[in-house]
Amino acid sequence: MLQHARQRDTLTVRLNGELDHAAAEGVRRDLDALLADQRVLHLVLDLDGLTFMDSSGIGVLIGRYRTLAGRGGTVSVRGMNPHIARIFQMAGLHRIINKSC
Repeated sequence: MLQHARQRDTLTVRLNGELDHAAAEGVRRDLDALLADQRVLHLVLDLDGLTFMDSSGIGVLIGRYRTLAGRGGTVSVRGMNPHIARIFQMAGLHRIINKSC
């Protein structure tokens, strides 16, 4: 479901498939394990391979935002398809999570 790479204080994670109720807990657990390293201050989520996201997926994003905001970090996203971008916008995530190139 996810692939990751780290460069200094930035963790880039590529999500693939569906981020729904069935997958959310595993993704949450995997992301939290990666973010346990307090040196990670910036999380970039590459959503190019994400085909579907529901409210459980929104919860995963908000939770990771809170984790990083608590240590002075940021979360950004890139590669959203139109469906994911619409959900992102409707949920108000654009107010707390930046879009990157």
